[in-house]
Amino acid sequence: MKRKEWIVAGWNLLFCFEMSFMLTGFFKGVFGVKKKVIAAVLVSAGCVMAEVAPDEVIEYKETPQGSMTLHVFNPPNHTAGDKTPGIVFFFGGGWKGGAPTHFYPQSRFLASRGMVAICADYRTAEDGTSPQECVKDGKSAMRWVRSHAEELGVDPDMLAAGGGSAGGHVAAATATLDGFNEEGEDLSVSCRPDALVLFNPVFDNGPDGYGYDRVSGYWKDFSPLHNLMPDVPPTLIQLGTRDQLIPVATAEAYKARMGELGVRCDLLLYEGQEHGFFNTAKYEETLRAADEFLMSLDYLPERNK
Repeated sequence: MKRKEWIVAGWNLLFCFEMSFMLTGFFKGVFGVKKKVIAAVLVSAGCVMAEVAPDEVIEYKETPQGSMTLHVFNPPNHTAGDKTPGIVFFFGGGWKGGAPTHFYPQSRFLASRGMVAICADYRTAEDGTSPQECVKDGKSAMRWVRSHAEELGVDPDMLAAGGGSAGGHVAAATATLDGFNEEGEDLSVSCRPDALVLFNPVFDNGPDGYGYDRVSGYWKDFSPLHNLMPDVPPTLIQLGTRDQLIPVATAEAYKARMGELGVRCDLLLYEGQEHGFFNTAKYEETLRAADEFLMSLDYLPERNK
């Protein structure tokens, strides 16, 4: 089994653990433990949970580090040729690691509500690459989905992107950055999403922002906050007020700049919540907010009362 496959397997076990204890708050108490340690405990304990699995996994890109894949969740009775709104999620992990399973629960829910939800794999430091490759792969994923929209049953003009933490950066980067495109890729196919759903995104990479030490040579072209333009899509940002990586002031500055450009930006703050809260303490609330945002854009139908 390849190293990345082992990582994905570990994330699947971690996801089982997280979901089983989400409502009790237990997971929060152990979240700082290394994922490999938790996975080992789960293996020894024989974790048996209902599996949340994608409907299909599709290769979208071959790289020197291996193939990159899309994990697709389809709505009920979905068929190729449909024109269904879609969303591509990018996992968090500080550009250092992670796996597409990060957004499996949100994707399964949104698929049940009528969207095609896709969790994208992308290269990280664990593959021996830099943050630049994270963005290059993110852009490649968006272009691949849009250029294969008919066979996926996706509306290419209603394609959102979403992500958490560094994945939120990747999602925002696909909408804001002109550079960091894969060599030889067809740039006539737009990588820009039509909406953004961001969970504690690290979208300020300047001298006082996240990851500056790793992107200092090119941060001005790499930081979404510093590359906002009028064509940036409507955006939802959800952030905890005690986030250790993203000050509230950064999100407020992002929202203010979007307002100056005349672009919708909804900022929801969660009092006392720390980084990563959206998959633990406030999972249901943040998912409901994402649902309502996407409903407001006609990506999802009205919920039954």
